[in-house]
Formats: sequence, structure tokens, C-alpha cells
Amino acid sequence: MTESEKPMAAFILSLVGGAFMLLGGGMRSMMGAYGYGSMMNGYWGYGMMGAYPGGVSPGFGMMRWYGLGGFGFTGVLFGLLVIIGSVMLYNKPADHSKWALVILIFSVLSLFGSAMGGFGIGLVLGIIGGILGLTWKSPTQAELKIREPD
Repeated sequence: MTESEKPMAAFILSLVGGAFMLLGGGMRSMMGAYGYGSMMNGYWGYGMMGAYPGGVSPGFGMMRWYGLGGFGFTGVLFGLLVIIGSVMLYNKPADHSKWALVILIFSVLSLFGSAMGGFGIGLVLGIIGGILGLTWKSPTQAELKIREPD
């Protein structure tokens, strides 16, 4: 299959969007692990999790999961799934609807997981790439023969 028979625009936009989501989730995960600026840990470590410096306390439950960068982890996970979806969209263009839907779903879900969907840029690029993947049509053999010089 040649490059003209693959959804290149959808692949590139989704791949870049997934990279931004991965970066945003990684940064959020690192910041949450040290207790910087999260409301559950308190800004100076005297929040709901206890009076330990930096908010690092032996707490359990969802608040501790959040403090350890749990929401950042979901951002990393969603970014990886968007990247996998974009690679599969490129490698298996016959299943473009299925992979574009994966890209679209996890791009929207990244809004809740990472740093605002990969700083907002990843969210927008992922949604545009997913829509382009859904609307992409495979060129017919007649169209390919017209494009290629003899």
C-alpha cells in the first residue's frame, strides 16, 4: 500500500496530539507525586493528607492516589492509547473507522486525565485527527491510475 492510500493527515495530527497528551500527563504525574499545588495535599503540605512537608504522608484512598499523580497517570495512559490508535490507523487503513474512534474517544477523555488534554493542543489535534480518520475514504484503483503517470 502506498502513502497515497493511507490517512496521512489523520495519522500525523493524532500522533502529535498523543505526544502532547503524553507530555502533559507525565508533567502532571511528576508534579502530583511531589505535592506541588494540588488541593488534596495542600499547597504547603498541610492539607487533607496530613502535616508532612510537601504533602507526602502515609495516606490511603483516592486522595492519596490523586496526590501521587494518579490523574497524571491516566493522562499518560490516554496519550499512549491515542498514539497506538494513530499508528494502527496508519498501518491498517482498512479499519480506519475503528482506530479513528479510539483516537476520538481517548482524546476527549484526556481532558479529564492529563494537564487539560495535553495543554489543550493535544485535545484539539486528537479530535481533528480522529474526525479526519473517520471521514477518510480509501482511493479506488481507478483514481490511483489517474494520479500515477505511465
